[in-house]
Amino acid sequence: MKKLLQYLLTAALLLPVAAKAQFETVRDSVVQLYGVVMTADSLEGIPAVSVSVKGQNRGTITNADGVFSIVVLKGDMVEFSHVSYKTKLVEVPRNIKGNQYSMVQLMVNDTVYLPATIIKPRPTPEQFARDFVNTPVPDDDIEIARRNTNAAALRARMNNTPGDGAEAINQQFNRVAQRARYQGQVPPMNIFNPAAWADFIQSWKRGDFKRK
Repeated sequence: MKKLLQYLLTAALLLPVAAKAQFETVRDSVVQLYGVVMTADSLEGIPAVSVSVKGQNRGTITNADGVFSIVVLKGDMVEFSHVSYKTKLVEVPRNIKGNQYSMVQLMVNDTVYLPATIIKPRPTPEQFARDFVNTPVPDDDIEIARRNTNAAALRARMNNTPGDGAEAINQQFNRVAQRARYQGQVPPMNIFNPAAWADFIQSWKRGDFKRK
């Protein structure tokens, strides 16, 4: 028991020291990285360059003059990317003294070759007029809304859409109440009910019984 108390007392004394040392190590590894991204040929600042820490969701972009600033850790890989320049990957030195580091990053133009596009005129004005008239035009928003709100389309969606939990519970409660209401007697038949026949005729005219 005495040894256990000695161990606990030693751990209580050493724990703050270890936590402080770990905090000092983490604080020493944090670096404020700032600098400017420039073209390699004319040394002009490049705006809108993406500056991100590789493998992490942290980054920034350069301003109109190509200047950037970002918090990184020593040893991080910083990626500079732009649609018009070749991507550069730079490692933050681990032997930096202090918590600030400045750099000038040069980027080289990247040429992107797109596939060739050949534009040819129609042979005759008559063929142009025929193709112009027969070219399918996509529906606009009004036509799409009109097609989606069509009565037949809404009725088809309603028939194919399964009921949610509340509807299923209500149907189950209605069946239970129906059985309890006619317990011990024969339920009424709707074959001679004029209202039921009217509903059947309307459903038949609408095509509810057609095979989908």
